[in-house]
Amino acid sequence: MKLNIASLENKGAWEAAGIKLPQYDVKAVADRTKDSPMWLHFGAGNIFRGFIGSIQQRLLNAGLSDRGIIAADTFDYEIIDKIYKPHDNLTLNVSLNPDGSVDCEVLGSVVDALKADCSDGEEMAKFRKIFGSESLQMVSFTITEKGYAIRNTSGELMPIVVSDIENGPESPKHAMSFVASMLLHRFLSCKTPIAAVSMDNCSHNGEKLKSSVTAIASAWVEKGFAPKEYLEYLENDVSFPWSMIDKITPRPAKSVEEKLNGLGVSGMSAVVTSKNTYIAPFVNAERPEYLVIEDDFPNGRPPLEKAGVYLTDRDTVNKTERMKVTTCLNPLHTALAVYGCMLGYTLICEEMKDNELVRLIKKLGYEEGLPVVTDPGIISPKAFIDEVVNERLPNPFMPDAPQRIATDTSQKVGIRFGETVKSYSAMGRANELTAIPLAIAGWLRYLLALDDDLLPIEVSSDPLKDELQKKLEGIEISKPETVGDKLKPILENETVFGSDLVKAGLADKIEGYFAELISGKGAVRATLKKYLA
Repeated sequence: MKLNIASLENKGAWEAAGIKLPQYDVKAVADRTKDSPMWLHFGAGNIFRGFIGSIQQRLLNAGLSDRGIIAADTFDYEIIDKIYKPHDNLTLNVSLNPDGSVDCEVLGSVVDALKADCSDGEEMAKFRKIFGSESLQMVSFTITEKGYAIRNTSGELMPIVVSDIENGPESPKHAMSFVASMLLHRFLSCKTPIAAVSMDNCSHNGEKLKSSVTAIASAWVEKGFAPKEYLEYLENDVSFPWSMIDKITPRPAKSVEEKLNGLGVSGMSAVVTSKNTYIAPFVNAERPEYLVIEDDFPNGRPPLEKAGVYLTDRDTVNKTERMKVTTCLNPLHTALAVYGCMLGYTLICEEMKDNELVRLIKKLGYEEGLPVVTDPGIISPKAFIDEVVNERLPNPFMPDAPQRIATDTSQKVGIRFGETVKSYSAMGRANELTAIPLAIAGWLRYLLALDDDLLPIEVSSDPLKDELQKKLEGIEISKPETVGDKLKPILENETVFGSDLVKAGLADKIEGYFAELISGKGAVRATLKKYLA
């Protein structure tokens, strides 16, 4: 069996392999969607395919919707060419259960995949048709937090954004410029309201999206590329709902590929694109999933609540997101990631057999996080963190790697640790923290690109990697005196940490932990044992 539309005709073979198929006419849904699009999504990666795509599949299977999603990518066009097109936009979704079993389903809810490439006239014609359609209710995003950033750490506009502003909306290069351009086209063509929904794993994601799009739009208005009424349209007719998303979707695992091959499904090999995206025709992911969205859709929406999505008010979304991102999952993930890389682990589940690492995340979550967590009311923080620590992270069939989680850490620490730091600082109790400063010190130690045996390791990609490593130059293992004041310029950077950790009174503790972490071979393990006994 091959993953394409023609192969779906052989229903018996798929069913014999235990793989569920779409319970609707995939081609008819695709045709209807292209004629009258309802939902466009930017960010065609794994969490979109395995989670967002499955939400719409449930609605289609139940007859609660008659159209699918059009996917688009602004960053890695190889995803479209090497994964979507060869498989007729189908995805094989594999849920990894803790008992070792898997549940497989072919998703047909994504009906087309586009490249946001302004040099491609055919693709741009499709985008203009979609954004000019009154039927379009929402455009959503999973482009990672850095996809919304239009300024560098100094607060200056990035060169690519400056270029987009100077050149106008005809051929934008940055993702936010592209979205601003398409919304301008919608304003000029039909003026119909729309919801722009960030589903990325970052705090106040809707606010970040709105801020970046509006900043670019304002600059275009100022330069005469767009009428001032466009800004009124963005303010009054385009909503930017906030959301919280949670589902661990690791890189495609070889073991899952082999399992699918054993079921008779061919052509499942993963690819690594030139932009270092790991992707395959299948998505492997854990079963638990959460999506909470502010219910603000000025042009209507699919009945998402019928597919397991929480629709609520902004305050509840914010509380749920704070609960997860600042306390119950993401801080634990980051701490495991940086220490796991230094201690030689390649799987998160294996780290959960390590006494020191388990004590680290329990202290981080239960002892330091839960006392200041915000309870959203719709999900219990204690139950959530219990599920994370006892079921999700230890799942031996979840092939998630600390090296993947460590990606873009500089873009995450301000939220994952910074909010709890702010809470303790406000109470005058920041000096009571141990796990958070230990995690931050561990990240800085990780940036030295040496493991605990002092062997070279590859530091995961990060937009500030080169800048931060430059600041750490000259620091030598076994020579704590070489640290000097090198950490202070990093620790006082509010853009990175969300607050000035020097003013917060945590710098001395972090510097002390860091000095112990670099005191020699085996110092990482020894430091964890010392403070987590």
